[in-house]
Amino acid sequence: MSCDFHGNDLWNVQISGEHCGGHCAATPECTHFTRTKYNGGACCMKKGPISKDNAFRTNDPFMVYGVRDNIGRGGDCSWSGKVAGSNAYVKSCQKDGNWVWSNPHAGNGCHGEAAFTCNNQQPWAVNDQLAYGFAAATIPGLSEQERCCTCYKLDFTSGPVQGKSMIVQITNSGDDVRSQQFDLQIPGGGVGLFNGCSSQWNSSSNGWDHRYGGVSSRGECYALPESIRAGCLFRFDWFKGADNPRMTYSRVQYPAQLVAITGCSRRG
Repeated sequence: MSCDFHGNDLWNVQISGEHCGGHCAATPECTHFTRTKYNGGACCMKKGPISKDNAFRTNDPFMVYGVRDNIGRGGDCSWSGKVAGSNAYVKSCQKDGNWVWSNPHAGNGCHGEAAFTCNNQQPWAVNDQLAYGFAAATIPGLSEQERCCTCYKLDFTSGPVQGKSMIVQITNSGDDVRSQQFDLQIPGGGVGLFNGCSSQWNSSSNGWDHRYGGVSSRGECYALPESIRAGCLFRFDWFKGADNPRMTYSRVQYPAQLVAITGCSRRG
């Protein structure tokens, strides 16, 4: 495509172009790369967000760029550098879901590596009308670095949870999450596009029950490991088994309880 991106270079590696993507995937902090056939093939590993604003045309007809897929580990906000102006990041855990990684560059458990979502990053009821939790979301006008670790109040306007509210912290982006959609992080709610539960919990290839939608009843929650079962029961107790209810959302200050779990907050 004869284009490149200004700045954010990590390093160059002299390998053939078809191996650039795999090298980026194995490189901590690498989010995208450029490659060329010049001098036998070279790849430039790069970090940070990309946009049309920092792209420029080159004179190299063989230069192309690529983007690393699914940069998150437990979640897309679990890398250092994902919060603008800060080194804060969402905690991720080892396979047992309890021991927190001190390394913000541990590889994604969904891709056979070692970092997974921590067991305590599941929703809970504060009272009958308010709950706390975590979500993947895409907010119009905000880059990933601008939305990671922000908190939003969701006011439900339909279904059995109409009139209830939930405050969530954004810990992930999700490759299949649409604009203004909040994908609530609920155990047993369906593994979705990427399944880390098979390697972490020895679940089936579809997680528990349906890959999209998860378990169908409260009783099926007892098939989940005890350490994450409460979040599944939350779905049928406080959340009343609601299926994609409509809602309005607004940005709010961080509840201390959420920050204590993720370890991530923003300056503004």
